[in-house]
Amino acid sequence: METISIILILLFAVVVSGLINRVLPFNLPLPLVQIGLGALMATVLTVGVELDPEIFFLLFLPPLLFLDGWRIPKEGVFRDISTILELALGLVIFTVIGIGFFIFWLIPDMPLPVAFALAAVLAPTDPIAVSAIAARVPIPKRLMHILEGEALLNDASGLVCLRLAIAAALTGAFSLVGAVTTFAWLAIGGLGIGFAVSWCAGRGKHWISKRFGSDPGSFILISLLIPFAAYLLAEHFHCSGILAAVAAGFTMSFVENPASSPAIGRIRRDVVWDMVQFVANGAIFILLGEQLPKILAGAMDTARQIGHPEPWWLPLDVVIITAVLISARFLWVWISLRFTMFRARKRGETPQRPHLRLVAATSLAGVKGAITLAGILTLPLALTDGTAFPTRDLAIFLAAGVIVLSLIIASIGLPLVLKNLSVPAETSESEEDIARVAAAEAAIKAIEEAQHTLAVGRADADIYAQAGLRVMARYRHRIDAVIVTLDNPESSRHLRQVERELLKVGLVAERREIVRLGDEGRVGSEAVKKLIREADLSEARMMS
Repeated sequence: METISIILILLFAVVVSGLINRVLPFNLPLPLVQIGLGALMATVLTVGVELDPEIFFLLFLPPLLFLDGWRIPKEGVFRDISTILELALGLVIFTVIGIGFFIFWLIPDMPLPVAFALAAVLAPTDPIAVSAIAARVPIPKRLMHILEGEALLNDASGLVCLRLAIAAALTGAFSLVGAVTTFAWLAIGGLGIGFAVSWCAGRGKHWISKRFGSDPGSFILISLLIPFAAYLLAEHFHCSGILAAVAAGFTMSFVENPASSPAIGRIRRDVVWDMVQFVANGAIFILLGEQLPKILAGAMDTARQIGHPEPWWLPLDVVIITAVLISARFLWVWISLRFTMFRARKRGETPQRPHLRLVAATSLAGVKGAITLAGILTLPLALTDGTAFPTRDLAIFLAAGVIVLSLIIASIGLPLVLKNLSVPAETSESEEDIARVAAAEAAIKAIEEAQHTLAVGRADADIYAQAGLRVMARYRHRIDAVIVTLDNPESSRHLRQVERELLKVGLVAERREIVRLGDEGRVGSEAVKKLIREADLSEARMMS
């Protein structure tokens, strides 16, 4: 019963955090509101949450990483794959080594392997936190795609470094060959298993739909189970479950065929996944806030044991480590860009020099989140000889502090850095309009062929002709509207905005009239539901 109560309290807290975020008079990212609410819950409620890292990883990360891998623009990932790999692999190793030695210098009482373990969990950025920041901060699309791609891939490299650092702390030994071999197996095995699970599920769904029909509810449930299947299977073979979930989501974009599946199933599935994302994101940050008082108490005890009874140096260390992390990220990004420009010149190209504020934005956007929290909590409680793991609570506090501070700095700094910064558009509206025209022309051609085929030898062939004309008229109207847009884009953009505003007014009036007719008994309840749904779909299509 206590577990059920905790789950219900978490769900209610997610709802309350959204309400608080909307009524606040100033702009504050939702994750910070949720962390604060979680800390308040820990001080007010007597019910505490014992956070098991393995359960935390399994419950929250697979579906969220799967969804990020599914929805991330694939052309952006392939276009900037070299930049993403430089950040996801090179920057992680640079951070683990550089920040690890720095933490050891800053806190000499922390053993070097523990310092490396802390640096390893601070190296990866978090896709959940990055997406949460992007919801309120206008990050350029291409930069956002790079950050998302980096965050999806650097988890494995950071967690592998963490595993090696823990092994070194427990055994006192380190093998470079073993580290490379371990990393290769985790990465290649995780990616391969994620691809295989998603491909098999997609092909199986297509085979069943083709022979026995489509059941939207069952297929939605299958999509929810895929990330967990990929994660658990990869972990069973000692591969990276996180990379398996990412690979499974990335593969879904290629194995799914929208033309062969009903639209209603995709609409319902997207709604379900949006709800899962909202609840899981909120629960992660609320749990982080709920853990903060216990983490702080443990860090204070550790500080007293190592001869630092003054509490002020703990937050000071958090500030220093965060500042050095951002500086190291800035240095790596700047050097990486210079190297990329050098290679472009060697190929005879004339690269466009990015604004220094974009480099600063990339540095500030390296926020930490759920991966860092769950990773640091995997530090063992004791060494192999039974003695307590040295400075464990202190490392957990520093990691949690960096998470909170990185979110605050990104929330404040990114709007200032990106203000009035002109960047090229990621996808022009003309490309979308050209695609709309091509799709409409293909639809008209298919309708003409189907109309003639269905009407052959029938006495009511004129009915098919009339129906075909009515359907094709909708597509021709769409083509005419797009042609006007291409001829005068500025005027058409303003026209579309006015159309949306007027349509919204009309749909509100439409719903009110439908409800009034239903209240008066002139229209049945089933008809009211159907008509309201039609109005909702019209608004969703126009506002998208």
